Amino acid sequence: MKKFVNDPANFVPEFMAGVIAANADLLEAIPEFQLIKRKNVDASKVAIVQGSGSGHEPAHVMAVGPGMLTAACQGPVFAAPPVDACYETIKSVATDAGVLVLVNNYQGDRMAWDMACEMAEAEGVKLKQFIINDDVAVKDSLYTVGRRGVAGNFFVMKACGAAAEAGADLDAVYAIADKVNNNVRTMGLALTSCIPPAKGTPIFDIGDDEMEVGVGIHGEPGRERTKIKSADAITELLFAAVADDLPYKSGDRVALMINGLGGTPPAELYVLYNKAAQLCAARGLTIARNYVGEYCTAIEMAGCSLTLLKLDAELEKLLAAPATTACRIF
Repeated sequence: MKKFVNDPANFVPEFMAGVIAANADLLEAIPEFQLIKRKNVDASKVAIVQGSGSGHEPAHVMAVGPGMLTAACQGPVFAAPPVDACYETIKSVATDAGVLVLVNNYQGDRMAWDMACEMAEAEGVKLKQFIINDDVAVKDSLYTVGRRGVAGNFFVMKACGAAAEAGADLDAVYAIADKVNNNVRTMGLALTSCIPPAKGTPIFDIGDDEMEVGVGIHGEPGRERTKIKSADAITELLFAAVADDLPYKSGDRVALMINGLGGTPPAELYVLYNKAAQLCAARGLTIARNYVGEYCTAIEMAGCSLTLLKLDAELEKLLAAPATTACRIF
């Protein structure tokens, strides 16, 4: 696959420099730690930070801004950020109100952020750490202890960011993260692999007539490898896995997300959304908010994930709150 790349070793810092160049009025960077933070951080409000491997854009640095994250750092493609980057991300926005550290459930991310949090707390930083694990496809993988954190992460960031912006304290913002995580479920599916810039070859092999059901956002295996089905059949498969897990019941108000993994055209995502909306109606679910697009990707992997979040009045209000980031879809 052809890519717009200079030196693969500089790919991440170069794209991050581009994010800053396009949003210089909103964001600033500390390049040596591959982190991006808001300008003019309000010391009276809880700061929300996150960070993980690159290759999942717009997560995570493109989700920094008022109403969303306060700061985020990036590791290499599909690799956790180093401990010092996580530590500096916390320190760069530590406020009097405290810091909520959001961590997707991958072993590398958890180890880096655990150590960074210990270091920051030893210096007197007030913080709490929260683990996101919305993926129903697997219980454990090579990269996780328990379920993986995938596209449902968006709803945690958005709700927590809105709560912090409204002045909620650290305990209250943590409680929002917990509420979202307890009520959000996701499963993904891949039609193709992807090619990290530094690797130059696909991260896994898959036949032209095959699909990986339950794929992880780093290409981890899911539930099964099977022959490609129709768009409706794929949507039914993902929807059943997600909707039966909580489970969601008739009368629930939900947010529905069809997330592209980087290589799926928008028109195809809307084909999937159309069927998912029909399945919601058949189950008696009211779609109060919908999201179709790329929120958490796997470079240029052709595929999608389906996410459902059970809503209450508080979460609906938080998701509807304004946010300004480098990625305007938030």
